[in-house]
Amino acid sequence: MSKILNLAAYQFVTLADLRCLRSRLLALCQGWELKGTILLSHEGINLFVAGPPDKIHALLAELRSWPGLAGLPAKFSETDHQPFRRMLVRLKKEIIAFGVQGINPALRTSPKLPPATLKQWLDEGRPITLLDTRNDYEIKLGTFKNALPIGIEQFRDFPAAVGKLPPELKEQPIVMFCTGGIRCEKAGPFMEREGFKNIFQLEGGILKYFEECGGAHYDGECFVFDQRVGLDPNLLETESNQCYACHTPLTAAEQADARYVAGQSCPYCFKTPAEQLAITLAERHAAIQRVCSPLPGSVPRDNYKAINVPAGCDGMTLLATLCTVVKNVPAAEWLAEFAAGRVINHDRQTVTPELIVRMGQRYRHVFPGITEPDVNVRVAILYEDEALIVLNKPAPLPMHAGGRFYRNTLQHILNEVYHPQKPHPAHRLDANTTGLVLVTRTRHFAGRLQPQFARGQVEKRYLVRVQGHPPDDTFTCDAPISAQSGETGSRRVDWDAGLSARTGFAVRQRLPDGTALLEARPFTGRTNQIRVHLWHLGYPVCGDAVYLPDQTLGDTQTLSLTDPPLCLHAWQLKFVHPLTRQPVAFSAPPPAWCS
Repeated sequence: MSKILNLAAYQFVTLADLRCLRSRLLALCQGWELKGTILLSHEGINLFVAGPPDKIHALLAELRSWPGLAGLPAKFSETDHQPFRRMLVRLKKEIIAFGVQGINPALRTSPKLPPATLKQWLDEGRPITLLDTRNDYEIKLGTFKNALPIGIEQFRDFPAAVGKLPPELKEQPIVMFCTGGIRCEKAGPFMEREGFKNIFQLEGGILKYFEECGGAHYDGECFVFDQRVGLDPNLLETESNQCYACHTPLTAAEQADARYVAGQSCPYCFKTPAEQLAITLAERHAAIQRVCSPLPGSVPRDNYKAINVPAGCDGMTLLATLCTVVKNVPAAEWLAEFAAGRVINHDRQTVTPELIVRMGQRYRHVFPGITEPDVNVRVAILYEDEALIVLNKPAPLPMHAGGRFYRNTLQHILNEVYHPQKPHPAHRLDANTTGLVLVTRTRHFAGRLQPQFARGQVEKRYLVRVQGHPPDDTFTCDAPISAQSGETGSRRVDWDAGLSARTGFAVRQRLPDGTALLEARPFTGRTNQIRVHLWHLGYPVCGDAVYLPDQTLGDTQTLSLTDPPLCLHAWQLKFVHPLTRQPVAFSAPPPAWCS
């Protein structure tokens, strides 16, 4: 295979009509099958291009024909492969990003020191400070012996780093250097402006020093910004590589490290699964904070409740249908809603109560300018992988939209944090219940996890604080629970038509205040099962605003932030992971009321 010639060149010169220059260069380079990057700016040109030698020289001749570029200095090296993937010609504000006003290398730079002169000074042991202006990751591959690294991650950090240099350096001779010299063109005048009195810049940078002086006084190799990564003092490509993930240059020995996985990680960015999970969870919690500041439902907004026409209402009036579907709202209230224009069709047009409806049609009830009650949004993500999210739900926080809540819900928060995914909770907790919630990342994994709940294959353990001291340390309740909800969504023990339900209880602690801390294990999954069973047994849950101690029902469905908490916590879950198909277990830290 014929050799590829690599050209590196830059020059600070005033350029105009940049768009025309860009179009011409791009067309020429593509026609010559050159690849690399050319940066054009009103302050000059900077390029790294590779291709057939005759075409590279044709490009150089083209550039030297431009006004001000007749003496464009060029540095060459050879490879047996093309080190660039494509040809780019970009317009930039600066050909080397610095961000400091008033520095114009086209007008003035620091004195340039030829490579041979620097070698002579070093041979003589002349007292100078060698200042490496490159980024820390470049210096890792090699630098001049005893050179002082400026200590930066990018060149824009250079001005701040200069401010940290020892003041005595302002009086001493400093020879600064970089890869090809371009950064020193700006760094030198800046340091002189900051009071450094004896600044030199290595002419042509490390690459020109290698070309003229070899590796004398230099340790290692030189990092370059192309696929070659590193060049030795003979300007030949080394075995160094660059980490795809963190971009750290890697020697051959570092590539042999077990933590180096091509395209994934290296010894410097490798994370154990636990470390990576901690980073991911921190990012998720930061995203939750952003989504919930302010609370999503704190800004007034029109909300809509969909109403679908069931088969049994086919041919009825819309008013009669609404009274059938939404039983807790009387006809008079619906007529007021129609009069206010708050019942609409799918085209957002108002409709009349006399409208005849058909099965499957959809209408919407409008709730204008709704500001939702405050909720507790301290959602803690405990674990996640590509299939599953395990979280500790705070309270009060509804899981889904309903009643007074539309956006102040767990589902809305998860949709925002995991967008564009729409996570699927595999089960539900009441708004006032805290603890573990399992959420799948896709419908596919939901299809694997949700059936485990339906079949009673998920082992669930709750912590619950009750009023009263059960006489037995362990006991079970098998009372059937009503299938239909009553006031405020409540359920009752229904011996005649109830659904079978079974909960096991164990007393963990009998407390001096007359309450007891229990462990509850529901073997079935009926709505409000633990609360209804304990209420039925005469040990209502502390803080329960629905199932009251006197066997009456309260009228509060979702607690406020200032109400005493419902003392019911989903503590532990054991199930088969939907991806690995292996048994797993999770637990959520017990809340304060458990102690």
